[in-house]
Amino acid sequence: MATLFGKIAAGEIPSYKIGENDEFFAFLDIHPVTVGHTLVIPKQETDYIFDIDDDLLGRMMIFAKKTALAIRKAIPCTRVGVAVVGLEVPHAHIHLIPVNKESDMHFSNPKLICTPEKFESVAEKIRLAWE
Repeated sequence: MATLFGKIAAGEIPSYKIGENDEFFAFLDIHPVTVGHTLVIPKQETDYIFDIDDDLLGRMMIFAKKTALAIRKAIPCTRVGVAVVGLEVPHAHIHLIPVNKESDMHFSNPKLICTPEKFESVAEKIRLAWE
């Protein structure tokens, strides 16, 4: 059975897509801690990130780097933080979070409430920088 993220990558559930290739998919987190909070997932469903084959994990990090560089171009921030928690959805994923201060990375912070229009606007800015 496909996970929520597997269904998103397959296009069965809508998302605010940033970019993809044959192996990976990047999309906005719908419960962001900052504007531009993006998730990177492998299309191959694996629950735990450190169960991913070394070569695939390396390519995933390179894909995440490309995505982070686009986020930094599109969203005013000092850095793009990286986090792997992996408890929310049983599908390995990397959080890319635009940050200006360390507390921007706290998942206990209140989540932003964004309209579909805001999500689409942010996704479009990052997509344009990603290409």
